[in-house]
Amino acid sequence: MPAKAGDRHRQGQSGPSGGKTVPLRPPKAVSKKRDEDVSTEVGEGLDEWAAAKTLVKPPDQLELTEAELKEEFTRILTANNPHAPQNIVRYSFKERAYKPISYVDQTAIHFSLNGNMILKDSDEGRRQSIRLSTAAAAEAPVETSAVTSEEAEIKESTEDVQAAGEEEAEGSGTAEVDEAAEAEEPSPPRVKEQKLANQFNFIERASRTVNNPVRERACQSEPTPYKNFSATANQWEIYDAYVEELQKMEKSKEKSKAQIAKREEEKKKVRKLTSLESQGDDITKISQAAKIMERMVNLNTFDDIAQDFKYFEDASDEYRDQQGTLLPLWKFQYDKTKRLAVTAISWNPKYKDLFAVGYGSYDFMKQGQGMLLFYTMKNPSFPEYIFSSESGIMCLDFHNDHPYLVAVGFYDGNVAIYNLKKATSQPTYKSSAKSGKHMEPVWQVKWQKDDMDNNLNFFSVSSDGRIVSWTLVKNELVHTDVIKLSVEGTMTQGPERLQLQTFGCGTSFDFHKKIDYLFLVGTEEGKIYKCSKCYSSQFLDVFEAHHMAVDSVIWNPYHPKVFISCSSDWTVKIWDHTIKTPMFVYDLNSAVADVAWSPYSSTVFAAVTTDGKAHVFDLSINKYEALCTQLVVAKKKNKITHIQFNPVYPIVIIGDERGHVTSLKLSPNLRRMPKVRTTCIPLMETPNHDRCLCALSLSPLLLCNDAGKCGLFVKVLKITSSILGRVSEMLDPCLV
Repeated sequence: MPAKAGDRHRQGQSGPSGGKTVPLRPPKAVSKKRDEDVSTEVGEGLDEWAAAKTLVKPPDQLELTEAELKEEFTRILTANNPHAPQNIVRYSFKERAYKPISYVDQTAIHFSLNGNMILKDSDEGRRQSIRLSTAAAAEAPVETSAVTSEEAEIKESTEDVQAAGEEEAEGSGTAEVDEAAEAEEPSPPRVKEQKLANQFNFIERASRTVNNPVRERACQSEPTPYKNFSATANQWEIYDAYVEELQKMEKSKEKSKAQIAKREEEKKKVRKLTSLESQGDDITKISQAAKIMERMVNLNTFDDIAQDFKYFEDASDEYRDQQGTLLPLWKFQYDKTKRLAVTAISWNPKYKDLFAVGYGSYDFMKQGQGMLLFYTMKNPSFPEYIFSSESGIMCLDFHNDHPYLVAVGFYDGNVAIYNLKKATSQPTYKSSAKSGKHMEPVWQVKWQKDDMDNNLNFFSVSSDGRIVSWTLVKNELVHTDVIKLSVEGTMTQGPERLQLQTFGCGTSFDFHKKIDYLFLVGTEEGKIYKCSKCYSSQFLDVFEAHHMAVDSVIWNPYHPKVFISCSSDWTVKIWDHTIKTPMFVYDLNSAVADVAWSPYSSTVFAAVTTDGKAHVFDLSINKYEALCTQLVVAKKKNKITHIQFNPVYPIVIIGDERGHVTSLKLSPNLRRMPKVRTTCIPLMETPNHDRCLCALSLSPLLLCNDAGKCGLFVKVLKITSSILGRVSEMLDPCLV
């Protein structure tokens, strides 16, 4: 690039007398000077760039490894301004009140610059445009030469490095010649570049919004339609009106007869579906074989569940720190009981795989029919016996000596006895209004020992406050009111200033296992009454137990003084009937529907709550918390209602409001046997220590604790695990 420029410069100097070359000198000198300035600037920039690449290492810099240098640190930037106010309040002209502003401007301004904008149509804008146009016309030739020199520079900068060095040498020579030319003839002064103003036509506008006044709109209903009618009534018109009315009445009677006929047909169909209906000779011949085949098919279908029931033991209990689990087994359900709730469950005392389920409804606004089903674990797909009733079943109980007899209490206040031996769908015995049925739902029934004449006897409790004893005399039920639950301090004044006493609502009761006359009654007011069969007008004791209705109260099967109660106030309490205050109180965080003692230990009990959970406690292991709290049913529109332990097998059955009965197996931690005691318990406190009773032990001979005084040996019978805990029945008194 400098070489070519130098040749042109020499040609211009060789003819000083030529007229064409003289006016071109100043532009060439200017371009050469620009070339020199550009070359020096590029050289200086290269040196500065190279110097900037040299790294200056501070003395306190850390020595990092390659892995630490490659590690990435992520920083998350959010658009929210932490300093933006959140509680701005402004006046609303529409509502005429101060309102908080939900939207807050999160913009943070880091840089702002005020510009000077002038209208092109203004006087100052016209003067600047004229000034800029004249300056552009004066600089036009200089700009063209500058453009050509810049294009030449761009082309020549792409040559090789060696050619570039030669051009620099030639350029230095030409620069000297240019300096000499400038000294001879001065160049014309350069026009100063002026800063262009904003050429956009900017117009500033201002607007003002009009606040509309607040308006109200009144509502007016449409006028009722009306019509003027006038007519004359003749004798034949009156006759026709009467005939039409009689025809309508006849049609309504026909419809009612058809509905009654349909109901009777449905009842006949239900009776035909029951397994206790008399069947033809052909069916009875193969009924037993068909039942056996059905059980075998179900055994193959549910073989995995049967294997778990028989052999599976949760080995992880060893590492759970005394915690246990419930393994789901069979689920018993019937199509016609989907809309009914499980209101009662009871195991058969003789056949350990058979249990009865009562179906009804706890929604008192939707009462209808009820059902009584009998299931066996040998056939979980279909019930063994089916009984339907006109009213919902609220409770049931098997007879201990006659396991084919089942006492049932209904929602309409009646009680009945079903006999499984008889091939009929109707109860063998049933109460009526003449025989003294209850006026309110029957909540619990319990069989008792036969009376003096060896007649069967059972008790019932109802919301009408009556506890009634029912006796089967020949072919009818004879009732006797044992006690009425009167509430203290609730005397009301009736007509003619008569004092009327209100009665409590009984919800549950249980009889003592050893003392025949003693029983407990739970009420809807939350109280528990200790009563006796011998006193019909007085209670032995009253316990202020709960704040809501007592759902269940049960005596401990082994300890004669202990009983348990549960209520809808979320608590389960364990009592000693000689003490007014409870020994243990457990809050389960939901209404407790039912509670049951285990048949294998005096310290294990289970409770179910309406949130779908089952809780199993063992007082000998943990007196404060449950060993197992497990969800059994889904929480959505379903609640657990009842729970029962099997008397032999380590399983429990749980019923819910959708008519399902679920069986679950207890893990080994939940069915541990109680610890064996070896201390001697005096049977008769005498100074000679003539009789002693040693507590549970598995060794055949034990030395009495007072052997130093009386020198007696105690012989103790070996006992099995199924009868562990029954001290008074299994142990013999010490002999001299």
